[in-house]
Amino acid sequence: MPVETNWVRYGKNQEYIGYMAKMDRVNENLPAVIVIQEIWGVDTHIRDITERFAQAGYLAFAPDLYVENAERMEDLKEERVVEVRNFLDTLPHTVWNNPDEREQAIRELEEGKQNRVTQTFERMFGGIQSSVYIENLLAASSFLRTECEASKGQGVVSIGFCMGGALSGLLACRDPQLKGAVIFYGTAPSEEELKNINCPLYGFYGDLDKRISDHVPAFADQMKRNQKSFDYQIYQDTHHAFFNDTRSSYNVSAARDAYQKVLQFFNQVLAKE
Repeated sequence: MPVETNWVRYGKNQEYIGYMAKMDRVNENLPAVIVIQEIWGVDTHIRDITERFAQAGYLAFAPDLYVENAERMEDLKEERVVEVRNFLDTLPHTVWNNPDEREQAIRELEEGKQNRVTQTFERMFGGIQSSVYIENLLAASSFLRTECEASKGQGVVSIGFCMGGALSGLLACRDPQLKGAVIFYGTAPSEEELKNINCPLYGFYGDLDKRISDHVPAFADQMKRNQKSFDYQIYQDTHHAFFNDTRSSYNVSAARDAYQKVLQFFNQVLAKE
């Protein structure tokens, strides 16, 4: 069945925008999946994932976290983000977080591109603006649950990747009505935050992504200590961003297994009253 997609405004003052997908000719209200972006924004990959969940029978919604007053911020427009991503892809991954080597590579670009790449890189990698993004996500959750004609009255779950994975966990801490949250290779919420979680969590990680995966057992212990539900899968010989089929880190076996587990998880948590 074809998937119907469109960009939708939401929020108290219609200040936010999200990418919505649902199966065409399905008229009943559907449970909703919030798809939370990587640092690259609501790009073709995130839109594709959103459409996959629509094809699985959900109302899928990807909030654009780089929108301000219903407009993409200039430094974070899609073409600017793609330019930075393409530039970074020309460099060894170790250079990404090495300011001296990265700056040297930027200086080798033509002047106009130097300025654009520098400004956009600083906006993207200057730290996750959790307090700003979480307000957007809470507005999205409320919109899907109480206003959206295609999902009103139905349960809402979340899934996020990298930066979005961390935000999916944080949303579970802040939204007491969330039915379930999935974290793909994102940092865990603090133990103080996780005390407020009311829904099950499921995490997916690559064992070669040591910056994240090395901390997962401690997170699992914290969740258990606080009597919270958390399952996780760490895939062997698998890197960060293994679910992103536009990246060299993509691992088809891990991605296939994880997607099946996510669908089972959502089916289970949304079936509970």
